[in-house]
Amino acid sequence: MLYDKQEILVRKAAWKNRKKQQMKMRKIFFLLLTVTLMPFATVSAQESKDHNFEIGKNMEVFNEIYRYLDLMYVDTLNADEVIGTGINSMLRSLDPYTVYYPEDKVSDFKTMITGKYVGIGSIIRYNQKIKRVIIEEPYEGTPAAEAGLKLGDIILSVDDSTMIDKDVSYVSSHLRGDAGTTFMLKILRPSTGKTMEFKITRRAVSMPAIPYYGLRKDSIGYINLNSFTDDCYKEFRNAFVDMRNKGMKGLVLDLRGNGGGSLSEAVNIVNMFVPKDVTVVKKVGKLKRSNSDYTTSLEPIDTVMPIVILVNGESASASEITCGSLQDLDRAVVLGTRTYGKGLVQVSLNLSYNGQLKLTESKYYLPSGRCIQAINYKHANGGYTEHIPDSLTRVFHTANGREVRDGGGIKPDIEVRPDSLPNIAYYLTVNGLDSTEVLLDYKVDYMAKHATIAPASEFRISDEDYEEFKQRVINSGFTYDPESEKALKTLKEIVKFEGYYDDAQEEFENLEKKLKHNLAKDLDINKEVLKHIISNDLATAYYYQAGTVENGLIDDKQAQEAFRLINNSEEYKAILSNSTEK
Repeated sequence: MLYDKQEILVRKAAWKNRKKQQMKMRKIFFLLLTVTLMPFATVSAQESKDHNFEIGKNMEVFNEIYRYLDLMYVDTLNADEVIGTGINSMLRSLDPYTVYYPEDKVSDFKTMITGKYVGIGSIIRYNQKIKRVIIEEPYEGTPAAEAGLKLGDIILSVDDSTMIDKDVSYVSSHLRGDAGTTFMLKILRPSTGKTMEFKITRRAVSMPAIPYYGLRKDSIGYINLNSFTDDCYKEFRNAFVDMRNKGMKGLVLDLRGNGGGSLSEAVNIVNMFVPKDVTVVKKVGKLKRSNSDYTTSLEPIDTVMPIVILVNGESASASEITCGSLQDLDRAVVLGTRTYGKGLVQVSLNLSYNGQLKLTESKYYLPSGRCIQAINYKHANGGYTEHIPDSLTRVFHTANGREVRDGGGIKPDIEVRPDSLPNIAYYLTVNGLDSTEVLLDYKVDYMAKHATIAPASEFRISDEDYEEFKQRVINSGFTYDPESEKALKTLKEIVKFEGYYDDAQEEFENLEKKLKHNLAKDLDINKEVLKHIISNDLATAYYYQAGTVENGLIDDKQAQEAFRLINNSEEYKAILSNSTEK
């Protein structure tokens, strides 16, 4: 479409008026900026002037570019999309934790912070085999569980809106809504072939910060804390006191996979185990008002009980503050693998038009004085990231003089690596692959045949059950890419390219025969691992999230080592007293 001259003149006049208003607002903005930053000024007046000029220049260029796009671009622009892309690109040049949430995404942000949302309380996912969205995992005590929804149920409609051929986000948006609203959910249950309807009332759903805690027969307590959402401290305290009243003599705190959350909740949990008036963490930012010391303010509950904290590469932020401060204060032994290494703190800011900005405002420092941030973010290079090499980290010391280092996350006192997942297990269990549905179909049929199963702490499918599963997999035409065959094929191509294949042809042919893909053999070799996976999934289906955690402890190498360590008080004390050789 071409604009006529009159229309262009009208648009230009409108833009001139808008520009005058923008110039007025910019002057006011810079006046306010100057007044706000005066108490925190650390640069010369000339540097401040140059900096403000650069801000004004680039803002003006950005506005000018968008004006021309809006006036002359061949298609009509969506301001939210185009400017939103610009905002997100700007933030991506900083660090991955500074994020803009427009009004329609603020609910997702609040869910992340609080662990609460309004809906039915179930994980849903897309079934690749049937091309439909299904119920994957209802949460205990939620509308989904109370209505009787089960693993594998195919979602057909929400009220009069069909969910057939829709993606997960579309279905999710219809399942969520205002608290107290009621809708009809139609599903197809594969195990019976019946279409069923449920009347469900949406309500606030709180994802459990502690899906499971329990006291073992040897009086060692276990708490799985999977997030530092608001008020998780209260849940944690109640769990700890409950087990201590029952005779708990040691605690294993599982922070594996816990990506963090509220810093204050982490400080409150640490306060349970260390004396009053101890600095747990220091926060240091550009502005002095961002700086603060987080100190224990209450009398502790227990300062002597042995504690082992389980961590891995997905333990981050508040998890690292918890385990790192207790490590620095020699109050707990950290066991597992190195943590993620997030030493940055974010603050939430309200924006115009109901948006939110999660902004990285400071770094935090643990009691030893170290910051465990693992990555340098090179702002000048468009967000280029660089891991801090171990050779550049510095040595700090715990309360008892043990060596710890900054950068690169929290290094555990005892490193115990988990068993790796076999290739065939990956293809059978990772959602998004067609092959995953072989396992789903087996679980759905197993549930139809078994009204109940053994307690989660004991449940294992039998050898006969596994044999049935094995035959299902073979008969289904299941295929996957054996990594050894792929690697050998690549090596073979390289050798041919370099001209050495003729001399090594016999060896290659013999190796190809030995590595020939044999599905039945692979299922036998990995029998125990696959039995564990299937049993754990079924424990989830029968006992919800608590069943997942409790059942998983049976074959958990890291957890078993933690229980063993607490039962060996001399070894435990020697680690914290710095009397053992590392």
